[in-house]
Amino acid sequence: MDMVLIFLLLATVAPFMFMNLKKVTLAVIQTILLVGMWVYYFQALFVEAPAVLSFPWLMFYLGLILSEVAWVMMIINVVHSTTEYRKNYE
Repeated sequence: MDMVLIFLLLATVAPFMFMNLKKVTLAVIQTILLVGMWVYYFQALFVEAPAVLSFPWLMFYLGLILSEVAWVMMIINVVHSTTEYRKNYE
């Protein structure tokens, strides 16, 4: 469960990264998916893991995928902005 918590924390930051990248619709979708992710986590922690292809299960894994997209987009943006900064500096 510790690894799931780490993924949840990384996914919780994703809407803010989407907002920084000016992708408001993706930020809203990720925020909605975060609710399902936290429901899945608490249900798995205190009751039992939700069934495969149930609503919390789908929201959890879709949220993980979308948060990965956010992190990749942010990394690309950071790398791209540093090369632009370097060009302007020279």
